[in-house]
Amino acid sequence: MTGQIRVAAVIVTYNSADVLGDCLRSLCEQGMPMAAVVVADNSSTDKTRDIAEDFAAHPVRVVDLGRNAGYAAGVNAGIDALDLTCLDAVLVLNADCQVLPGALSVLASALRQSGHGIVVPRLVLPDGSTQLTLRRRPTVGRALVEALLPGNLAGRIGSLGEVVTDPQAYERPDVTAWATGAAMLFSVSALREIGPWDESFLLYSEETEYCLRAAEKGWHTWYEPAAVFRHVGGESHTNPTLASLMTVNKVVLFRRRHNRLHSAAYFAAITVGQCIRAATGRRTSRASALALLRPSRRVRELAS
Repeated sequence: MTGQIRVAAVIVTYNSADVLGDCLRSLCEQGMPMAAVVVADNSSTDKTRDIAEDFAAHPVRVVDLGRNAGYAAGVNAGIDALDLTCLDAVLVLNADCQVLPGALSVLASALRQSGHGIVVPRLVLPDGSTQLTLRRRPTVGRALVEALLPGNLAGRIGSLGEVVTDPQAYERPDVTAWATGAAMLFSVSALREIGPWDESFLLYSEETEYCLRAAEKGWHTWYEPAAVFRHVGGESHTNPTLASLMTVNKVVLFRRRHNRLHSAAYFAAITVGQCIRAATGRRTSRASALALLRPSRRVRELAS
């Protein structure tokens, strides 16, 4: 990529009227022109579509999926609506993200480096604290350690935990196995080679699967802390239904990538961890444990 990098944005929405305007405005305040902005909407029932269509600072194309098909389906629909031949990169965003001044150009510069097919920013929460977004590869050992140790303690002991919790790791740029999918910049070359996102996950683990698949094709996921995005954050830590979907999807993804013995061990480790936390009264863990042990309790489709 030479000269001015040509970037388009895909924003995935579902009843996002309270955050979409701020997200769109942050894109237009970057000091670099956006080649295109697509809002991939999962058939919102609020004013999300009106806000996108009435946005005055930049033309926004709205793609309605016709149902609440999930994050991966929104990403795929948004990318399909773009003319990739005219682009160098695509920024995929949750609607509850805001790109802080100058962050997009920093991401774009990092993407120019050889082998960086995906670049992710530092995400900060509304209170300014850094969100723990970096992850190591899921393994049976890491799942077991995280099941038995409280809180984020596993991530503080070397590389035992899947979640990277060392504050120093969030201060330096580096390759990461995968990262939270709320904000990701993809090179068009990588998108073409890696292919579409796996829509079977609905929500959660779709970014994990994509980053792992990208790495197998030689495309690194690069963390760039100098690019800062603000993230309001989701409900997976408080909503039992979403928490159970996130937990089940972790097991499903692992099973797809490993043999039966390793998959059974991983399932057992995740289940033990959720049962331990459910015994302390955590509602999200109780829902997760039930979904793991009783497949009939698993989420098959998202609310419309």
